[in-house]
Parts: sequence; C-alpha cells; structure tokens
Amino acid sequence: MECLRKRQYRPENREPGKGEPWDGAFSEERLAEIRIEKPDGEIYRRIRERWDDVAKPLYGMGKWEELIARIGAIAGEERIRLDQKCLVVLCADNGIVAEGVSQCGQEVTLAAAKSLVRGSSCAGRMAEAAGAEILCVDIGMNCEEEIPGLLSARIRKGTKNFLKEPAMTKKEALAALFTGVELARSCREKGFDLLAAGELGIGNTTAASAVTAALLGCDAASVTGRGAGLSREGLARKRRAVALAVEKYGLTKADPLTVLAAVGSLDMAGIAGLCAGAALFRIPVVLDGVVSLAAALVAERLWPGVKEYLLPSHRGKEPASQRLLEALGFSPVITADMALGEGTGALMMFPLLDMALKVYAQGAAFSGIGIEPYRRYE
Repeated sequence: MECLRKRQYRPENREPGKGEPWDGAFSEERLAEIRIEKPDGEIYRRIRERWDDVAKPLYGMGKWEELIARIGAIAGEERIRLDQKCLVVLCADNGIVAEGVSQCGQEVTLAAAKSLVRGSSCAGRMAEAAGAEILCVDIGMNCEEEIPGLLSARIRKGTKNFLKEPAMTKKEALAALFTGVELARSCREKGFDLLAAGELGIGNTTAASAVTAALLGCDAASVTGRGAGLSREGLARKRRAVALAVEKYGLTKADPLTVLAAVGSLDMAGIAGLCAGAALFRIPVVLDGVVSLAAALVAERLWPGVKEYLLPSHRGKEPASQRLLEALGFSPVITADMALGEGTGALMMFPLLDMALKVYAQGAAFSGIGIEPYRRYE
C-alpha cells in the first residue's frame, strides 16, 4: 500500500505515473474507455469437471461448487489458492445525517474506526478468526484526528447533505473511484488471493437506498430500511429524504456517475472502484451488505462485466439488499438477517470458502476409492 501511504488522494492530485491532472487522467471519457474482460471460461469448465470427480453426489456441494469454479476462473488458475485474504474497509461520513436519518451522529464513525484498527470490533474479531488481514482506509471521514493504523486516502471530510446540494462533485466521485482501483492494485501486488469489501460510516445506508432507488427506478419506501435501528419517525424522515433527493436531481434517468455524485457516499464510490480494480487485476471480491451491493451495481453500470468478478455473501436485513441482489443476478449462500456492516457478512464467507476449497482440492476421487462416478443426465 506504499503508493497510498505516501500521498493524499484528492481531486487536485495527479495520477501516479501520469503527467496530467485528475480531470485529464481519470475523466468520464476515460471511464468509458475501460473494458472488462470475462473470467477464464475454460478454467471454469475444468473446475466444474473436477468437482464431478470428487467422491460425492453430483452437485453435492451446491452453490459452493460454482463459487470455487468462479474464483478459479477469475484468477485464471485451476489450482486455487485462498491463503492470503484481506478485508478492505472504506470509512467515510455522510452529510445527510443532518436530516435525522440515523440514530447517532458522525462521531460514531471515528469511534468505530478506532475500534476496527485495534482489532477489537466485531469485524476485527471475525477477521482474526478467519485468518484475514484488515486494511482500514479513511476515504472521507469528517475528523481532524490522525489514527494510527488507518490508511489516509481522504477525498474530502464527508459528503454534503444531499437533500440540500449534491453529496459530492463528479471530480470527487472520480477520485474516490480511482482510489478504490488503486487499493485493488495494491492488494494484488501484496499477493492477496481474496478480498472482502467492507464499509464504515454513519448515514451510508441512506445513500445506498437513494442510489438503489435511482438506478433501479424503485419507490423510495420499498428500498429504505431502519439502518442501525431507527424509530418509526426516523424511518419516515429517511424515506422522505431519499424520495425528495431522487426527485430533486431527476435521478431515475441519470447516468450512474451522476447518481453516485448526487446521492452516493465516498465509501460506496471507493468500493465501486475496488470492484472495478478486482476485474482489472483479476482478484475475487466478496461483497457484504447493502452499501457494497449498491457500489457493485454502480460499478456494473459503469463497467459492464465487473459483476463476474464479485461474489455475494449474505442477504442482509435492509430492504434494498434483495432488489440489488436480483439486479446483479446474485444468489447469496447466507441468510441471517445481518445488518452490521464493516464487511462482517463477507468475512463469514472466508472460512466457508476455505472448507469448500479443501473438498475440491483434497477430497477423495471416485477413481481413488474404486467407485464408479455418478453420471450426468439431462
């Protein structure tokens, strides 16, 4: 992560290795030039065939067979490695909290980030159990304090109140997207085999609901939930804020970058860039809850084909989660009504994937135990 430690990523910075300013180096035009290649279909086919040779009923491991095959196709390797895993958590504040859409204030983002880098948060303990490293990144926290262990990549000190004005400029959204791409590049260079996408920021489920309503043309109330635990009155305020903002900026017919800048969050933009980087550098990313799913949809709309490099983890409690999963064509394997964030649902996938890989890589073959393999029938 050295390239990120050395400098603050802000819109006025120049892209590493380039001479042009941000608006020339990573512009909307450049976004449109990026093309995502498909994962290796031949590797996918061979892995599925190898599953058939494992001494078990055909498709006996269910969705895990497909997930392992997808991971291999993404990495381009039939011999899959999941030894090095990392949870990437993007931290940012959201100006929309001024509208009373959250039970607590922005100071909680700072406190939670401190707990995360200490390893004492829920995500920290789960990462420890899963044998995963944590990369905690400040991409837009509204604070002055420097936190040891927190990587600084701040674009600005929180988004603006999107009910009053756009959450961020397009230049700031582009900067956040590019930061996510760079994070994926750094993780690949460090040798990580698998990433989990996490986020931290009071008010970000409101942003996720607004982005979902805009991109899917949904009624605001149908995709807006209680977040960390709103009262009935708080939920009504949250739904009203989402509906008014989508209408205010005319977002149901807007392009994804416009939607992201108008009502998105910096952590969401960073995750969208992380998803794109995953596709560019061929590293699978496990998504978490509603914020990372909204980010994945933004990424897929910006760069068609990105979703082939992403893995769902769980069906979260927020009502937008199911809509987003359907829009992305994902079928998660965990249904536990989780609403914690920080990548906790994605972390739960790590040990489960390890177990599935153990069966794939080391499970007894039919040929080794003298039993005829099951036959496929149409």
